[in-house]
Amino acid sequence: MGKITQKMRKKANVLALFSGGLDSILAVKILEAQGIDVTALTFVSYFFDSVQAEKSAKENGINIAIRDISQKHLAIVKSPRFGRGAGMNPCVDCHLLMLREAKKIARKTGYDFIATGEVLGQRPMSQNIEALKLIEKKANLEGQILRPLSALVLPETEMEKSGIVDREKLLGISGRSRKEQMKLAEEMGVKSYPSPAGGCILTDKEFSEKLKKLLLEVRTIRKSDMELLRVGRHFWIGKTRIILGRNHEENLRLKKLEDKGDVLIEPKELPGPTALVRGRRNKAVLDFAGELLLKYTKNAEPGFALKITTG
Repeated sequence: MGKITQKMRKKANVLALFSGGLDSILAVKILEAQGIDVTALTFVSYFFDSVQAEKSAKENGINIAIRDISQKHLAIVKSPRFGRGAGMNPCVDCHLLMLREAKKIARKTGYDFIATGEVLGQRPMSQNIEALKLIEKKANLEGQILRPLSALVLPETEMEKSGIVDREKLLGISGRSRKEQMKLAEEMGVKSYPSPAGGCILTDKEFSEKLKKLLLEVRTIRKSDMELLRVGRHFWIGKTRIILGRNHEENLRLKKLEDKGDVLIEPKELPGPTALVRGRRNKAVLDFAGELLLKYTKNAEPGFALKITTG
């Protein structure tokens, strides 16, 4: 990806950040309507996957590429340069990481520029004008990121100035309402798109508290550690975690996530929660796990039989 010039071929080749939500679908379709070749780029990490993006891409005939940034993303979650939102969400750092990674891919594979489905003012922390300018500057992409949905309320980019993108066919949407996007989807024949989601899991208060404790107590984080954050009730004794399933599905999930050195404890003769113990274990830890199972197992009495297995 180099500087945009008048000599560049008329049909551009674009890399568009793609979540699979309505905004990112529309951004791709707006560019495709101008005869631009678009590849949708989706990132996956410990905190978000590509399921919705792949579904949306398939249903809307969009070419998609997927890249894993788990370790890099975890590093900025641990130590964000530009702060966090209400939870553990480092929104500015996250957007900056994605753009830097997209820039590497674009330069390596010959894309002309990068586009996103961002809408000015939709997300207070990362999509205000100052944040957008900061991210562009830190990514060394000033004037080189096209946001088709909000282009008319943002400074003109190099792509628009050069004429390879028709600015008159871009939009000036801003704010948090989705009415304009939904109307546009109908006009463009985009029938398949997800309802607005609850946002990044890192904004969730309960999940954020679990993650804070994990990062505080555990030096080396495994993929399954992150997956366990989404399951069950979490208890700590020292640096050891005890996780109790809240239903049959979570009990099964804990068994699937059992790793070498973990201990699984479950009632032998009564229906109840499965407990996964990860970390150093001794009699005090196992006794505490037994007390938790006694508390959360219906009709259990002190001394009830337990099945203990070690991974």
